[in-house]
Amino acid sequence: MSDDYLWVEGVPFFKNFSPETVRQLRDDFVIKAEDVVTVTYLKSGTNWMVKILCLIRSKGDPKWIQSVPIWERSPWVETEFGYQLLSEKEGPRLISSHLPIQLFPKSAFSSKAKVIYIIRNPRDVLVSGYFFWSLVSSCKKPKSLEEYFEWFCRGNVLYGSWFDHIHGWMSMRDRESVLILSYEELKKDTRKTVEKVCQFLGKTLEPEELKLILKNSSFQAMKENKMSNYSFVDGIFLRKELPLLRKGISGDWKNHLTVAQAEAFDKLFQEKMADLPRELFPWE
Repeated sequence: MSDDYLWVEGVPFFKNFSPETVRQLRDDFVIKAEDVVTVTYLKSGTNWMVKILCLIRSKGDPKWIQSVPIWERSPWVETEFGYQLLSEKEGPRLISSHLPIQLFPKSAFSSKAKVIYIIRNPRDVLVSGYFFWSLVSSCKKPKSLEEYFEWFCRGNVLYGSWFDHIHGWMSMRDRESVLILSYEELKKDTRKTVEKVCQFLGKTLEPEELKLILKNSSFQAMKENKMSNYSFVDGIFLRKELPLLRKGISGDWKNHLTVAQAEAFDKLFQEKMADLPRELFPWE
């Protein structure tokens, strides 16, 4: 599996990434005080949060999210395209990233920029990742869920170990400029979570604006928006509709993992996360 990635300081990336660019990003890229950064481990709700942030900025008006691709509205800073675009942008920027904390731009940790870190039940992350990577043409595909389960547990997947990623970013949880959210709470009470995000950002919404944000950020709205479902992209994915919009639910892992896999993962989770408070993880 190691031959299928570019490894930078123990973290696997797509082969078209450059180690020099990743290190330059960490050492030189400037995160500004007015920036809002969404950080997630892959398949944890990035697109959903970015859509909400864009709608907060537009006060619920969906024109922006329906006409501009997500990678232009909130570029992934670790990609060559995103790095360049963000370097040229002026004013408050929305920034996305899947980077583990040790490779994230150092400037962020002395900046007043707002960072939103989203966690999700790793069992759902695992299952969602399996279906996602099974259809993406730009990486090696797992032969089975059993094989991907082993890759995920060992951290031999893009961006590395889920456990390491969570540990790294959770070390920032007491900072006023960092908001930790879970996919599960966003799913359970979207209104309350959007209000929490607005409070964190110092934004005030009128009731009608909040209503529009909730309507236009729903899973159904995302599936119908070509800028969210990636149906306008050709030649990158094997299917027109990206499977990141496959179900949009919590707990789907129960339909796919065997009892033995679930028990093995529970044991691994307890071992890896024993040093973090249980209440940080709002799932079963």
